[in-house]
Amino acid sequence: MLTLNRATQRNAVDSELHEALLAEMLSIPDEPEVRVVVLTGAGDAFSAGGDFGLIERMQQDRDVREATLDTSRLLFWAMMALDVPVVAAVNGPAVGAGATLALLCDIVVMDEHAYLAEPRVGIGLVPGDGGAILWPLLAGVPAARAYLLTGERMPAQEAFRLGLIHRVARSESALDEAMVLAERLAGLSPHAVRATKRALNRQLEAMSREGLHLDLEAESESFETPHLKALVSKLAARRGAVKDG
Repeated sequence: MLTLNRATQRNAVDSELHEALLAEMLSIPDEPEVRVVVLTGAGDAFSAGGDFGLIERMQQDRDVREATLDTSRLLFWAMMALDVPVVAAVNGPAVGAGATLALLCDIVVMDEHAYLAEPRVGIGLVPGDGGAILWPLLAGVPAARAYLLTGERMPAQEAFRLGLIHRVARSESALDEAMVLAERLAGLSPHAVRATKRALNRQLEAMSREGLHLDLEAESESFETPHLKALVSKLAARRGAVKDG
């Protein structure tokens, strides 16, 4: 089991967590005894998305920005190419990059009180890490347009209705239900499971190849816009005032 473990920050993704997650995904093919991976978040959230400190550094330092976006690209393809099934136990909010991470998993079990949200457009960013690809592929273009452009929260039941997730779990039981599914998958033929996953993902890979590159370029450009620069300055000043107080 892999746990996003920054509970006090609601598992917001900073550079360390981002790189550690990529390293874990890249290491799994070298571990033949691994039949299934379960991914969840510590505490009461799956992931609150990108850490503000990282967003601030990405806006101010192009090298940090390009390295982070490259990690996003590698993580997307690592999870797409991984032939071991990944079951997400979405135990709480999955926001921005956290929503993309959940949707990259093969089977998603979501707590009935959790929600998905992609609010990056609202702060002036493009969801270039795969969000703009996965939402329309899984939920359909009209729903993706509405939720990605407005940043509105998608409750678990709506995510299930639209086909973004596999199952809605009773309160605080998402991990338990995900583990039951994982045990069931682990008991099946490894060859059949892995080969079937590869066949299923082949179509997603083909549809994502050009789009991901263009979306990451657009995300990089969004860090140079006056809208995002002003927001980062405002939030940085507010954070400094809280520290001084």
